[in-house]
Amino acid sequence: MATSNASSALSSTFYLTGIPGYEEFHHWISVPFCLLYLVGVMGNCGILHIVRTDPRLHEPMYYFLAMLSLTDMGMSLSPMITLFRVLWSISREIQFNVCVVQMFLIHTFSLTESSVLLAMALDRYVAICHPLRYATILTPTLIAKIGIAALLRSAIALIPVLVRLAFFTFCHSHVLSHSYCLHQDMIRLACADTKFNVIYGLVLIVMLWGLDSLGILVSYAFILHSVLKIASREGRLKALNTCASHICAVLILYVPMIGLSIVHRFAKHSSPLIHIFMAHIYLMVPPVLNPVIYSVKTEQIRQGLLHLLFHPKSSSVVIAMSSRK
Repeated sequence: MATSNASSALSSTFYLTGIPGYEEFHHWISVPFCLLYLVGVMGNCGILHIVRTDPRLHEPMYYFLAMLSLTDMGMSLSPMITLFRVLWSISREIQFNVCVVQMFLIHTFSLTESSVLLAMALDRYVAICHPLRYATILTPTLIAKIGIAALLRSAIALIPVLVRLAFFTFCHSHVLSHSYCLHQDMIRLACADTKFNVIYGLVLIVMLWGLDSLGILVSYAFILHSVLKIASREGRLKALNTCASHICAVLILYVPMIGLSIVHRFAKHSSPLIHIFMAHIYLMVPPVLNPVIYSVKTEQIRQGLLHLLFHPKSSSVVIAMSSRK
């Protein structure tokens, strides 16, 4: 039986943390977060709109880019809601069931984004190494199946650790380290044997993120081998330039993710600001920077966003004319 100061998970209330030591500035701190989130939402929604409405972009590369935009928004939406609730002094409390749902969404979309980046690497491999078979290999049906499989794989893999949380008791502090719920933060507060969750979580990272990153590396090894066979220097640079945006997107996701994992594993007693800073970078940077990178490096996306921003009416006319062609 649990001790009197312990509480079962299902009836537990947890408390989110804003920016420790800067509580009086929370309203001001929320301004840059709000601006960054709006930039991310507008950029990703702009990409989705352009890919959906412009027939010239109905190609595998842009379908995968639309998937990336969806996962970016899915990964950042739920944490931003609780972040603003804390920064605007609405409430720091969060119920266990809500916390688990938020964990599920954050981790599912994070794992899905890794799978989408792997699919985009395979897209670049087929486009560069097998250009004549590009359209026949990556059909819209196959792309849809890849997207569904990536989402289901990520969601199903998380179920065991999240279900097990319901059987934990929490007799330590109920104050979480962030303004949203993460699995590694939750098990730190449990008064139960968390060995399964720790080991399963590590295996999950190795099996999913590890295999995805390995697949990306192997894809680029084949791409580089194929590019080096191109005779002209201009041809090699042109082929590599089509991969630049994707390489940036991979670094934007994996570098903060690895940094956050290292902080949680090996810097548990470091300043809380370091944990909070790394967590916000991990969740905020990809949704904000991915649309910027793809709009800068991809001419079709850049032109579509510029037309959408400055000439919305003429943009719809141009798209309609191109569809007739």
